[in-house]
Amino acid sequence: MVAELFKRNRGTRDVEPLGPVYYIEPVASTSEWLKEHVVPTRSGTVSYVKSLFPFLTWIYRYNWVWFVGDLIAGVTVGIVVIPQGMAYAKLASLPPEFGLYSSFVGVAIYWLSATSHVISAGPVAVFSSLLSVILEHALPQLPEYADTPWIIAGCLSVVLGCIVMAIGLFRIGFIVDFIPLPAIAAFMTGSALNIAMGQIPTLMGNNTADGYNTRAATYLVFGNFFKYIKHCDLNAAIGLTALFMLYAVRWGCGYASRRWPQHEKTFFFINTLRSGFVILLYTLISFLVNRNHHDDPKFSILKTIPRGFQHMGVPVVNSRILSAVAAKLPSAIIVLVIEHISIAKSFARLSNYTIDPNQELIAIGLTNIFGPFFGGYPATGSFSRTAIKAKAGVRTPLAGVVTAIIVVIAIYALPPVFYYISNAALAAVIIHAVGDLISSPKSIKMFWKVSPCEFVIFWIGVLVSVFASIDNGIYASVAASAALLLFRIAKAHGRFVGVVKVYNTPTLRPVDANEPDSDTRNVFVPLDRSNGVNPAVQPREPHAGVFIYRLNEGYLYPNAVHFTDHMVREIKVKTRPAVINPYGSLGERPWNDPGPRHKSESDIDPTLPVLRAIILDFSGVSNVDVTSLQNLIDVRKQLDRYADAHIAWHFVGVKSPWARRGLLASGFGSENGVVKSLFTVTNVGMSQEKDDVEPGSRDEEFSVDTQPEDKLGMTSMDTMVLPLLSIDCPYFHIDMDEAVRSVELELGLK
Repeated sequence: MVAELFKRNRGTRDVEPLGPVYYIEPVASTSEWLKEHVVPTRSGTVSYVKSLFPFLTWIYRYNWVWFVGDLIAGVTVGIVVIPQGMAYAKLASLPPEFGLYSSFVGVAIYWLSATSHVISAGPVAVFSSLLSVILEHALPQLPEYADTPWIIAGCLSVVLGCIVMAIGLFRIGFIVDFIPLPAIAAFMTGSALNIAMGQIPTLMGNNTADGYNTRAATYLVFGNFFKYIKHCDLNAAIGLTALFMLYAVRWGCGYASRRWPQHEKTFFFINTLRSGFVILLYTLISFLVNRNHHDDPKFSILKTIPRGFQHMGVPVVNSRILSAVAAKLPSAIIVLVIEHISIAKSFARLSNYTIDPNQELIAIGLTNIFGPFFGGYPATGSFSRTAIKAKAGVRTPLAGVVTAIIVVIAIYALPPVFYYISNAALAAVIIHAVGDLISSPKSIKMFWKVSPCEFVIFWIGVLVSVFASIDNGIYASVAASAALLLFRIAKAHGRFVGVVKVYNTPTLRPVDANEPDSDTRNVFVPLDRSNGVNPAVQPREPHAGVFIYRLNEGYLYPNAVHFTDHMVREIKVKTRPAVINPYGSLGERPWNDPGPRHKSESDIDPTLPVLRAIILDFSGVSNVDVTSLQNLIDVRKQLDRYADAHIAWHFVGVKSPWARRGLLASGFGSENGVVKSLFTVTNVGMSQEKDDVEPGSRDEEFSVDTQPEDKLGMTSMDTMVLPLLSIDCPYFHIDMDEAVRSVELELGLK
């Protein structure tokens, strides 16, 4: 078709009658959308199934270099996770061995479906603290599980795993993106303060005092600590010195790494294993002190830890347990998901690779579904262990298997050693670990500089967590963030814009538009110069009665009225009505029409123009809806009455075919009858057919020899003119210049 048109027009200079190929854009259809986005294709289905098992893309390339890196990282994390797992289990109000079970399952299963090689899944402080709250809430309703709370934890793990896995399988993990960084930081900071304050009584030994509830709100635990401080005992000496040693080793290794950078790797491993070293040291001290006081130890210790997987079995899932924990499920899902995804994304950016959030949710879902079969409770990504794993030189997710082997060895070989582990030392490990979750003053200051509103949201989340509970802090910060998002959408501002002629020049010097090398173009900026334009630059307003309005956000039902009210209000200020009294008699006049009782010409400023055309810049609009388009129809009718004429509406940069379909269905974009308009066209090169063209017979008017042959990559080219947009929509324009020129032509302004 294109070649046929070209042959018919080759011999003429004016290609207008037949030159343009009249392009008509197909209307967006529901069937095409479903076919493209919903109905699976064969290749898409195969790709989806393969994505469920990402390890298949790299396992066949596994080599000894990778194995060495994974071995070192796996052993390092294994040594760290053993004391952490037991400490977090106690934080969750469960026996310490359940932390070991969760640690094993987390690293043994997660790697099969993971897209991140550095994430270390397992028990974490924040969720363990939340689980303690959930158990405290559920146990009064389930007294039969008072001695076996891990049954409730196992049921919760299965339910959470199924929900999170379903989110990943249905590819709706994008909902996590609606929780902003300040809300996450607030939840992490509030949780860290809650956990640390709850562990201080255990650290000091007064947690067993009658009437001291260490599970109460953070501020109550803090206040009651001083009330019961007289009950502190020998545990305080163990806990405080252990905590001091943890920070001393951390600070000393950091200083030594800077002082002797050639030994940085050595100091890194010493620093990484500090929790294990401290636990071993104080376990030795505990053994020496308490070996002759087996039944009445001098300070609090773990005592008997069963050997092996003593609680393997099918988890109990019934309606009574589900009813008891249902109220806490939303907060549990939020914590489980955002902690894992935020950690995965952060380390992916640092390591210059990408993750698939949906696949990560599948991986963590599988981990929590199968965890209770081994006795585990809910697990997710750990920030501290992930950081250690990354710095230890991990190469693939298979490092988790190495960690799992270390944990299994500990479960079967070390229970006699675990007997003498000090509870105060474990509390010190927890406090030391959660300290890194507290947002730094530098980060909080950055929140204020970037967005004061989100700075307030951060403190709302922290304060609610401290004065109420962790789950309420989550809800408060997420709800405040959602309210801010809706407010910003609903109160989005549009701007009237004008034109500025600019010159591209390498230096700040006066430019002559007549210079051969001068490169000029028109830019359209807000008339109020609200986008940072130099105040000394005065944009030129469009022709009298013509307005260009730019929508800076999506045009949807929450903000449609706000946009159009602002636009209509400004238009009426800068124009005059075409008819003094469009309603005829006084009785037909609306009750809310302001002004004098009997309007006359003296009530109208004759120097103001009559409204003639409106250009809407839709470059920032990706979608429209029924409500917003109905609002636009109502405004068009209102302004038509105001101008006593049919006002032309032009649209620039309508990206979405569905937005164009909606505008066309609402009567915008095209008109019946002959319309004077412009079409943006382009020259398209076509290779000549050698058998149809004799040498020397080519019309040079249609040649494209503006570039060297080696740059074009072709030896013989001809051109034809093609429109960029559909020609049946003359009121849709590719850019602002075309829209302005179209208005000028239509109104006879130039």
